[in-house]
Amino acid sequence: MISAGDFRNGITIELEGNVFQIIEFQHVKPGKGAAFVRTKLKNIKNGGVVEKTFRPTEKCPQARIDRKDMQYLYADGDMYNFMDVETYEQIALSKDEIGDALKFVKENEMVKMLSHNGQVFSVEPPLFVELEITETEPGFKGDTATGASKPAIVETGAQVSVPLFVEIGEKIKIDTRTGEYLSRV
Repeated sequence: MISAGDFRNGITIELEGNVFQIIEFQHVKPGKGAAFVRTKLKNIKNGGVVEKTFRPTEKCPQARIDRKDMQYLYADGDMYNFMDVETYEQIALSKDEIGDALKFVKENEMVKMLSHNGQVFSVEPPLFVELEITETEPGFKGDTATGASKPAIVETGAQVSVPLFVEIGEKIKIDTRTGEYLSRV
């Protein structure tokens, strides 16, 4: 159990039969009346965000989230297949369960499976990936005064914005949290 006075960003709690992650919290002590904790909670199973206030003495059970390294094998229609590299056990998740998590992940790369009570609810890609540009327009000299960028398609099919000097066939480093170009490899 964790009291509302000990809330921090990133902590996961169980509330009303759901699992929530604390995105923001604020201890409020008004001039009149009792103090309270204002929070923004994200439902980790469906992604919805709710705002809720707690008294600092209220207690909630802390949710245990298991993170396990698994290898992304392949996509088969709307199903994505993963393998535990220790036990060689395979699981398949639907496109709805995965969302955009695999937008920058190639086959045979390692990802983290997030589960609660044995039920997988999310996939975390690696923080940074190196992908090859498969499609982009040619850049023109002299267009760099404003730090301009152009759209490019990487080998996984995702679209990223890259500087004008990046060409087809080059490998680039991408931050998977934001989808931003970081550098050439």
